[in-house]
Amino acid sequence: MKTSKTLNIVIVLILFTCITLFLKSSTRNTYKQNTESPKTDTSKNYNIKNTSILPDILEEVSGIAWLSENTFACVQDEIGHIFIYDTQLNIIINDIKFAGTGDYEDITINNYDAYILRSDGLIYEILDYNSKDRNISKIKTPFTEKNNMESLTFDKQNKRLLLTPKDKDLGKKRIKRIYQIPLQTKSFDTIPIIDIDLKSKKLESSKSKKVEKTLRPSAIAVHPLTQDIYVLDSKNLQLLILHSNGEILKLYNLNKHDFAQPEGITFSADGHLFISNEANKNNANILEVELK
Repeated sequence: MKTSKTLNIVIVLILFTCITLFLKSSTRNTYKQNTESPKTDTSKNYNIKNTSILPDILEEVSGIAWLSENTFACVQDEIGHIFIYDTQLNIIINDIKFAGTGDYEDITINNYDAYILRSDGLIYEILDYNSKDRNISKIKTPFTEKNNMESLTFDKQNKRLLLTPKDKDLGKKRIKRIYQIPLQTKSFDTIPIIDIDLKSKKLESSKSKKVEKTLRPSAIAVHPLTQDIYVLDSKNLQLLILHSNGEILKLYNLNKHDFAQPEGITFSADGHLFISNEANKNNANILEVELK
């Protein structure tokens, strides 16, 4: 009888201990759930300062060039027209035809002259593009549709055009090259001004299984104050900044919610950065971006 009573006491103590431990554990887990911070996006190292919605005709905006405050020259990848768009008035203030239908991917401006890149590497030069007496000619390059050309800019300091292929390059797969066309000769220079090593440790975060897809330029621009070269990559949602000597300075990751399909890049004269997006779920737009 005594033994049975002792056994009952032991059982009660064991049950009490188990219940106590369970309650402590449950309370501790509840506390953790209530005090955990919500997940935040710490990858954004830029600010969107302004957003300008583009009209339907520019849903497939493929290139932009800053002209003056609130005014941009735009091309889209189906129609051979330059659209001058005023972001303050929200209207196209001029529509300049330079060619028929085609896959036009970028535009750059040198004073009164415009240069438009077609995806097969052909460049349209429109001298005095705002005039009725504009003169249109073509600059040939060794590229074809296989290279998928989308990036063209004017380097004001060196008076030359810069371009780089999105896909297949003219040399080794592990090197992405930036080429020049001096405006004095208007001849393509086969010797690149910059070689970007796609296996560089500085590009580790964006490396692809196929090394040539690590960087797929969709637009390029030269910063007017620093002369750094900015390479926009729509497929990988990244922005690469290079020193004018080719050194990799920084790689920015772009958030898909901000940049649905970034295809154009340009700077104002005082160094403000603008990036255009083709329409996706939302309207096409031009974003003023401040990098941190």
